[in-house]
Amino acid sequence: MPWVPSDVSAVVCTLDSIAGIERCLTSLRAAGVGEIVVVDAGSRDGTRAIADGLADAVLDDPGTGLGNARNIGIAATSGALVLNMGSDNVMPPGQLERMISDLEAEGVQGVSAQTVIEGDDYLSRGLNAWRSGRFRPGPAAVIGTPTLFVGALLRAYPFDATRRFSDDSELCERWARELGARFAISDAHVLEVGKTSWDEVVARCRMYGISDEEVFRIGREGGWDLARQGRSLLHPARADFVQPMIRLEPAEALAAAPFLLAFAAMRYGFWGRTALLTRSRQDR
Repeated sequence: MPWVPSDVSAVVCTLDSIAGIERCLTSLRAAGVGEIVVVDAGSRDGTRAIADGLADAVLDDPGTGLGNARNIGIAATSGALVLNMGSDNVMPPGQLERMISDLEAEGVQGVSAQTVIEGDDYLSRGLNAWRSGRFRPGPAAVIGTPTLFVGALLRAYPFDATRRFSDDSELCERWARELGARFAISDAHVLEVGKTSWDEVVARCRMYGISDEEVFRIGREGGWDLARQGRSLLHPARADFVQPMIRLEPAEALAAAPFLLAFAAMRYGFWGRTALLTRSRQDR
């Protein structure tokens, strides 16, 4: 029997998410999900009160990393499918059905939706150009939030609880290697709200930079050869600048180029800073 939205359990991890949490949870209810589980890391801005009124369960996140927070929520779900939703994501009407349809049609174990930033300022246009150039519908080695996974599989093989930010890539690579799992990017889209400031862009680059350092360090310690290390080192430049520039229309690429360069540079900067801090802690 085909899956329907009521077969979906949504997991939303939060920390001081007042800017978007109400729209996020309300949109999930309107989409018809079967249950909503919020995992809150001690919000102090009113997020918890809104979640208490809109979610089926609100659980405590001890603050050890996103992987562990997601696992806490996933373990509490019962749906045939599990949707990992960002607290700043809004699900437009009809888009969850498209994600479910693509999951079934592609015969994959997980799909992600494309994300569209609300707004028409330069940062919004830059972020949307970056996303549309980087994330195209079709098969993908790694998918990122919002993601829809087969529930039983995700509960049996959850995220690496030790990962702070690099949980999506670790899970997809592990599933592909150990389970032969496949993934795809759906042509469905969700909105992202409250992220149109330079502070938010810097925060995103910081998260990616920490993830880059974590993935590279663990991979190298685990025996990556030089070719694999090289691919990891080049990944931000390729994914965040070269790939979008090639895929975008010439005029759009030219307009977005300064933003894309700044994005990739900040990501490398935070990668280097994290590597230095990690080495300093190890040398103590």
